[in-house]
Amino acid sequence: MPACPTLATERLVLRPFRETDLEAVLAVRSHPEVRRSLRLPESYGRADAWRAMALWLGQWELRGSGQWAVEVQGRSLIGHVGLHRPELTDWPGLEVGWTLHPDWWGRGYATEAGRRSVAYAFEDIGADEVVSVILPENDRSQQVATRLGLTWSEDRVLSNLPGEPQGIWRLSRRQWELNEG
Repeated sequence: MPACPTLATERLVLRPFRETDLEAVLAVRSHPEVRRSLRLPESYGRADAWRAMALWLGQWELRGSGQWAVEVQGRSLIGHVGLHRPELTDWPGLEVGWTLHPDWWGRGYATEAGRRSVAYAFEDIGADEVVSVILPENDRSQQVATRLGLTWSEDRVLSNLPGEPQGIWRLSRRQWELNEG
């Protein structure tokens, strides 16, 4: 099995990043609304987008989980979704996350790709729990988390954003199995 598998949902393809994705990733991550929700600086540029893609591919190689490039079937890249486990001692666990270009918000794509990511975490990786780390004002992501079955657990300050509490949302394997059954 390749380090980063390609998966499909009804409307989406989740696939490994390619070098040709650089401009699309930059367009997603440098959009003002996305930068604000991820706390990325205004100076976010090509080199930052390149490092992000390399980090996600590296996580697949080293940890067997990571982010996928997300395409609407037959179209171009609209964002990235998947599993994230950074090397931070205070990180709460295997995170399921979603970042789409705002032009694609409100169509259910984040929920669809997030649902497939959660299933991959439990069915393929064998995770016992997934978490989402969401800033308190990010209502849209909180709604996606709720649709995926995650529930708010606590607000906590993490080392990636010192001094700014983030919501920790959780879904256990057991709860997921009850929801799926």
